Amino acid sequence: MPRYDFRSPRLHTDAALARGGAIKLDRDPANYLLNVLRLKGGDAVLLFNGRDGEWRATLEVAGKRAVSLLVGEQTRPQPQANDLHMLFAPLKHARLDYMVQKAVELGATKLQPVITRHTQVARVNTERMRANAVEAAEQCGILSLPEIAEPAPLNALLGARDAKRLLIFCDEDADVKDPVAALKAVRTSARMPLAVLLGPEGGFAEEERAALLKQPNVVRLALGPRILRADTAAVAALALVQSVLGDWS
Repeated sequence: MPRYDFRSPRLHTDAALARGGAIKLDRDPANYLLNVLRLKGGDAVLLFNGRDGEWRATLEVAGKRAVSLLVGEQTRPQPQANDLHMLFAPLKHARLDYMVQKAVELGATKLQPVITRHTQVARVNTERMRANAVEAAEQCGILSLPEIAEPAPLNALLGARDAKRLLIFCDEDADVKDPVAALKAVRTSARMPLAVLLGPEGGFAEEERAALLKQPNVVRLALGPRILRADTAAVAALALVQSVLGDWS
């Protein structure tokens, strides 16, 4: 059996998953399976909830309002989650949607919007963030969903920060010419908890940089010779960190 079954549709559920369980579907997921994917009774659907692994279920249809999934065998156990937080200044809707989806694909386990001096977006729809996270996980065979945190000011997050978590602070003004070498310099034999911080398009204010550099266990990086848009920077930073310190290494 292949590692991932990409042919069967995947659906996230909040319900507990175990052999023999029956999950009654609400209107939206039922409509998605029946009218968008055109599935019929007896078709297979893969279920996951972020806790119990992935399970193969059978679609049962007994009228338009009686659609359920009968849980069969487990296809994959729940993997141990990585420990990678992404902290970022909020973006406008379309670009935030993209960032959330790519962060999920790249293994982020917590998404934390951060309000900085130059943040241009004041409101963050965390329910929309969660919906995008679920969609990305469904499409890419991912079994874990990231925690979606409410926006918080940068100074409050720094004040409550666990100093044992390595903070990778991405800053276009950093003098670091080789970000890979900078990350390798702090690599240990044991995998460490990580956080990647990305600022707004206007950059960090000088007092914010100063506060970050006073923090313990911080690595300041530039992401190459070009100025990247914030959503592109998120992808670049997560790929870099995963390849040197994370679950790609």
